[in-house]
Amino acid sequence: MKRTLEGTRRKKKRVSGFRERMSTPGGRRVIRLRRRKGRKKLSI
Repeated sequence: MKRTLEGTRRKKKRVSGFRERMSTPGGRRVIRLRRRKGRKKLSI
């Protein structure tokens, strides 16, 4: 059985990198919530 996020670095960045998150309202919400929670890493 394979792991959930197997794949290349490029794919990870394209799907869930910082710039990708900031490009949509939902993604900006994710960043905002992670900031509020005090996450050290906001995205990959």
